[in-house]
Amino acid sequence: MIKRAYYYVFYKLYTSIIYTSEKMGGEFLTDFKTVIVIGTLEIWILGSILSYYSLINNVRLNINITSPLVLVPLAFIFLLNYFSFIHTDTWKKYNNEFDKLPAYKNKKGSFIVWGIIILVTLNFFVSIYLLQKYVLKM
Repeated sequence: MIKRAYYYVFYKLYTSIIYTSEKMGGEFLTDFKTVIVIGTLEIWILGSILSYYSLINNVRLNINITSPLVLVPLAFIFLLNYFSFIHTDTWKKYNNEFDKLPAYKNKKGSFIVWGIIILVTLNFFVSIYLLQKYVLKM
């Protein structure tokens, strides 16, 4: 169920990127662009978790890019996305399957996916704002 939802998010982002790329005249590496967007959303989720952890525990985390607290999740995200989308063409099978869904189901799915994307984005920026406002002033 989670795997199918993950591929559905990929499908929705992929079709959106194809649509905008066709309008702008640059339809190339669409699957790679989609993986970058999904990776960014996943990194924002992890960033939000770290921000809320700092807020709840009222601690200042000394994190840099070489910290295991950063490297391990980033490596996991990279490997997950690599083996799910780049290494195999399984996503193409799912995209064909999702293309065959009725229009009302795809429209409903679009609202859900874009709602989640908006919530993840807003949550990340709110968590950073709160972190800056409360914890970094310690």
